[in-house]
Amino acid sequence: MGISPFITDLRDKVGHRLLLLPSVAVLPWGEDGRLLLVQLADTRQWATIGGAVEPDESPEDAAIRETAEEAGVRVELRGIRAVLGGPQFRIRYPNGDETAYVSTVFDAGVTAGTPGPDHDETIGVGWFSPSELATAAMSSFTRALLVGADVLPG
Repeated sequence: MGISPFITDLRDKVGHRLLLLPSVAVLPWGEDGRLLLVQLADTRQWATIGGAVEPDESPEDAAIRETAEEAGVRVELRGIRAVLGGPQFRIRYPNGDETAYVSTVFDAGVTAGTPGPDHDETIGVGWFSPSELATAAMSSFTRALLVGADVLPG
């Protein structure tokens, strides 16, 4: 979906100044212990599924929505794995926007659909074993999230 109308409206008022935003990350696990990631269209890097929580949306609903949007599947959330924030979750986007995220990380399982990219935000999907995760091309944000959620060693 890209940038939500809510955030666009905020940016019209505050410009590129720092926004603190609640967000979600979804970790869909296969029965074989592999993790589903998406490949981002803008950077070509692998990332966890997720995004900002919209006004009046619960984190659970945001996690389910983001997974459907970015990977084309329905998931069952299996609990909160971590809640993460701090300097490693601060991003300056190419357009100059600054955002600090506080992310609720959910474990999940795919219940319907075949994973596929949306060809807007995501251009690929892939299942990664723990050893493949260690060497996958991903941003420092994604790596910090996986370390903070105890998926990758710190």
